Amino acid sequence: MVIFGFGFFLTFLKRYGFSSTGFILLIVVLGVQCSVLVEGLLVLLLQRENEDGLKRITKAAVSMTAVVISTGAVLGKTNPVQLILMTVVEIIVFHLSRWINNTFLQVPDNISMMHVHLFGAYFGLAVSSRFSEPSPRSEKNSSTPKSDLLSALGTLFLWVFWTSFNSVLAVNKSKAIYNTYFALAVSAVTAFMLSALTTKDGKFRMTHIHSAVLAGGVTVGYAAHSIDYPWIAMILGLLASVITILGSYCLQRCLNPALKIHDTSGVHFTFGLPGVLGALAEVVLFIIKNWTNLPRLGYSVMIHLGAFCLTISLALIAGFITGLVLSFKLFKTTPVSKYFEDQFYWEFPHLAVGF
Repeated sequence: MVIFGFGFFLTFLKRYGFSSTGFILLIVVLGVQCSVLVEGLLVLLLQRENEDGLKRITKAAVSMTAVVISTGAVLGKTNPVQLILMTVVEIIVFHLSRWINNTFLQVPDNISMMHVHLFGAYFGLAVSSRFSEPSPRSEKNSSTPKSDLLSALGTLFLWVFWTSFNSVLAVNKSKAIYNTYFALAVSAVTAFMLSALTTKDGKFRMTHIHSAVLAGGVTVGYAAHSIDYPWIAMILGLLASVITILGSYCLQRCLNPALKIHDTSGVHFTFGLPGVLGALAEVVLFIIKNWTNLPRLGYSVMIHLGAFCLTISLALIAGFITGLVLSFKLFKTTPVSKYFEDQFYWEFPHLAVGF
């Protein structure tokens, strides 16, 4: 799911297909190894119980989702060395964030793992803020029907397997699968409906479908194991799709130009905003379920909100520092004229025929 799904999910740029799939494979296989080593180091230092090998590699692969999401924000602007350094730093800081949440805030392990969407989106945005913006008229920063089709293939693959992503570490797997499917289904229907309503000619726009059909799965991931009724998951899927499509208009026209952040694949409204909605929805559902236990309710709510704020804060701080380091001349930053260009890194014996 992480290698194939996200690899093709990020192939929407017309001249960056080789790099999107190839670099994703490189950083995922590297990041999984790094994650397993960091987890083993924490077990050794904190004298925790050693987990089963299969579970460790599963958690490492899920953790890598954060790095892949961050890569989407800087897609086409970083070289392989910068991506490798970003992968190592982000994995270490994400494990630090989870350790603080698990140890001091007593957040369950499966919930802290679902913070990958929040952490990845805001880490990537912070890193991207330190890179030069491409020209708004850049011909390479666009898609073709062929690249959109490949990206849609990755989206469909992720949509089909997102239920396994939300349930693999859940305590109640059947309930997590059930709720994730309904959230994804409703977000897909809403995406098509809103896409037709928000375009002048009433036609579907692939960028809307590309970003909004997964939003329900991102949002419901925080509480998928504990939702008792499918209509709650459906409402979350509806809200997630709405906030993704409407957020894309607001962020691209207002916020991103003001902050001078170029988000190549729109990870903020594809994963960041649905992740915020999911974290808040988890708090609301927790309050509803524990309404009778008022003395401890306020403290528990503050713990949940604290974990949510801590994750975003660490992601922004670490991402900003990482972006500063990556912008040093030592790492041979890609010139703006070579952004979104496969030929800067890959050999083309046919001399770019077909570009």
